[in-house]
Amino acid sequence: MKNIKLIGLLIIALIGLNSCDQEDDLVFTAQEPVEGINFSNTFLEEYVLTVAASSNLGERFTWNDANFGVPTNVSYELENSILGDFTDATTISTTSGNELAVTIGQMLGFAEASGMDNDPETDNPNTGELYFRIKASVGTDGGLPTYSSIQALTVVLPEIVVGGGGAFEKASWGIVGSGYNDWGNAGLDGQFYTTSDANVFVAYVELLTGEIKFRENNEWVNDFGDTGADGTLDAGGDNIASTAGNYKITLDLNTNTYTIEAFSWGIVGSGYNDWGGAGPDAKFYYDYTTDTFKVGVQLLDGEIKFRMNNEWVTDFGDSGADGTLDAGGDNIASTAGHYTVTLDFNNSVYTIEATDVWGIVGSGYNDWGGAGPDFALTEVSPDMLVGEVATLLDGEIKFRTNNDWVSDFGDTGADGTLDAGGDNIAVTAGLYRVKLDLAAGTYALDKVQ
Repeated sequence: MKNIKLIGLLIIALIGLNSCDQEDDLVFTAQEPVEGINFSNTFLEEYVLTVAASSNLGERFTWNDANFGVPTNVSYELENSILGDFTDATTISTTSGNELAVTIGQMLGFAEASGMDNDPETDNPNTGELYFRIKASVGTDGGLPTYSSIQALTVVLPEIVVGGGGAFEKASWGIVGSGYNDWGNAGLDGQFYTTSDANVFVAYVELLTGEIKFRENNEWVNDFGDTGADGTLDAGGDNIASTAGNYKITLDLNTNTYTIEAFSWGIVGSGYNDWGGAGPDAKFYYDYTTDTFKVGVQLLDGEIKFRMNNEWVTDFGDSGADGTLDAGGDNIASTAGHYTVTLDFNNSVYTIEATDVWGIVGSGYNDWGGAGPDFALTEVSPDMLVGEVATLLDGEIKFRTNNDWVSDFGDTGADGTLDAGGDNIAVTAGLYRVKLDLAAGTYALDKVQ
């Protein structure tokens, strides 16, 4: 009987030991994510990268939680790839949260590593794509990773072009508001440009009566208003009242101040507008790539001068007909035709070159040419033409050169594409900023009021 009891106890002990061994062998294994991880922020069509804005925010990446089916700590890594397939993946930063920021300086570094630069003298491209993805892992040791889809961001490094005052680029700052683009609902913000002074930016814009603010990258991450209307830049401050007109706006981030001054250059004379008696002067547009002012214009036989703000306070002629800008100088003889006129104040010279001038024609503007010349557009950089602000009517329009039907564009399909000889483009009455990108074959009609 004692033997039976001893054997029984031995069997129980063995069973107990085996059970303990089995428990020791149990290992917790997390499941594959039951829900994918994806970026949740909205990306820009392109990112303009400049050295002057290196410390500014380039993009703030956000994403949803990775769900592994059981409660567990999750670590997230924002990764970058130069090749695009992530065989060369590098980790930018790590967090247990749901967002990570990348500066413009970091993006410039990635762009340069991929072979891009802003030197027009090299064969390297100044635009391309940067690739990002999120890696989610269980715990902090990188276990059981899962990945988001790859996000490609198009970046542009504005080429450095030395004009009379130096090398200038598009800045990351812009003008937004009811006084410019209906708070972003009517096109991109008004563009600021770099100057010869670090952290000082300038914009030449036509404003509407309303309110404006200054913000970076066409988004509401970093913006300035003016609480107190004292010319001081206040982060997130009050809207700034604007009055319709043409202005030069200077943003000085060194002193956190700004100025808004009436500013426009135009052509006046019997060779254009009967010395102001037949409408406003032909307005010049700023070309940052050469630091000059340009206008596409139809001139008449007669004489012209260049004056500021449609008034006779500051004007230039040419005493000696040698292409030099002379303050208050002689009238400049003009011959009927279509021209691009350029003012270079850095070197005190001007040019008048015969060229094709694109314009807007139609029942939506000038009764198909029966009620005056077309609304002229100006080529401010190669194949990029602008015009502002055009007052259009309910009707239809097309784009054509030199007030003639030799070459014209419409839009067959109403998809924003320029089609040679295409369908008329329907418009409604209002004020518009107009852009033609001849290289891309596209156009934009941004209705601002």
